[in-house]
Amino acid sequence: MTRALIVIPARYASSRLPGKPLLAETGKPLIQHTVEQAMKVNGVEVVVATDDERIIEAVNAFGGNAVMTDPAHQSGTDRVAEAARGHDAEIIVNVQGDEPEIDPEVISLLIETHAAAQTSTRPAFTSTLVCPFPEDTDPAGPNAVKAVLSAPDDSGVRSALYFSRSLIPYPRSGEARPFLHLGLYAFTKESLQAFPTLSRTPLEQTESLEQLRILEHGHRIACGVVREAAPGIDTPEDYAGFIKRQAAL
Repeated sequence: MTRALIVIPARYASSRLPGKPLLAETGKPLIQHTVEQAMKVNGVEVVVATDDERIIEAVNAFGGNAVMTDPAHQSGTDRVAEAARGHDAEIIVNVQGDEPEIDPEVISLLIETHAAAQTSTRPAFTSTLVCPFPEDTDPAGPNAVKAVLSAPDDSGVRSALYFSRSLIPYPRSGEARPFLHLGLYAFTKESLQAFPTLSRTPLEQTESLEQLRILEHGHRIACGVVREAAPGIDTPEDYAGFIKRQAAL
C-alpha cells in the first residue's frame, strides 16, 4: 500500500455536542475510539489535528500523536493541511474525529481509490467515498449530502459530478438515484497544500459544502463506492446509541 498519513481533525467546540472529542462514557474519550480504528490500517501513521490543549492532553494520555493547529481555520481540510505540512507521505487521508466506528477497510479502500485515480489521464485532486442511501435515511433531508457520479474513467474510477444538500437528480422520471456522501477524503501532499490557496466559491458558500470549491475550480473528485456508512456522532442521541453498541460488544 502507498505510504499514507491519516490526519483526524478534532475541535472541542460543537454546537450540538460540546466537547464531543472528549466524551468518555465508554471508558475512553471518543477521539481515542477513532484513532484506534484508524491505526488498524496497515502501513499508515495517524495524527490528531486540533485547536484545543485539552484534546492534545487526552490524546497524549492514551499514547496517541496530536498536533496543535491554528484555531482560525474555516474547514477541517485547512486544519489537515497544516498538520500534514512537511510530512513525506504520498497520500494524506482526512478522517473525521467523530467516526469512532469507521471500518479500517473503508479507509484502505479510499487510499487505493486515490492511488488508482492518479494513474488516470485526468488525475484526481482528491478522492472520497459514497454509499447507497440507507433505508432509514431520507434522501431529501438537507443533512444527508447527496452525490451523483460519472461512469468509470480510463483508470476504472468514477468521479463526482456534483454534491448537494438538495435532492439530486430530481426524480421526474427514470431510476437514477443519488449516493450518500461520506465525509472522508484522500489527497496527494501537493493537492492538500493547494486546497487552502483555492478561493471560496459561490456554490460552496451557498450549500456550505467545501468539496464544491474543488469542483468549481475545475478539479476532479474521484469516488469509491462502499456498502454502507458507519454511524457518525453529531448529537447526544447519536452518542447514546454508540454507548449502547459498545456495551454490547
